[in-house]
Amino acid sequence: MPGYDSGMGRPPLKVKSTVVRLPEGLGERIDKLVGPQRRAAFIREVVEREVDRLEKKEAQ
Repeated sequence: MPGYDSGMGRPPLKVKSTVVRLPEGLGERIDKLVGPQRRAAFIREVVEREVDRLEKKEAQ
């Protein structure tokens, strides 16, 4: 199957793991809004949106 190596399991996600230190209580606030299983996805989406915004602003 395309995208899979000879091993079993999911194909690599092509992401790099990064440790982010959040101020006390912020993780819990995020979890309350999006659920604990969505914290990482939420942070990725917010960071990507902000980087896109700043890149567009810089290009002007």
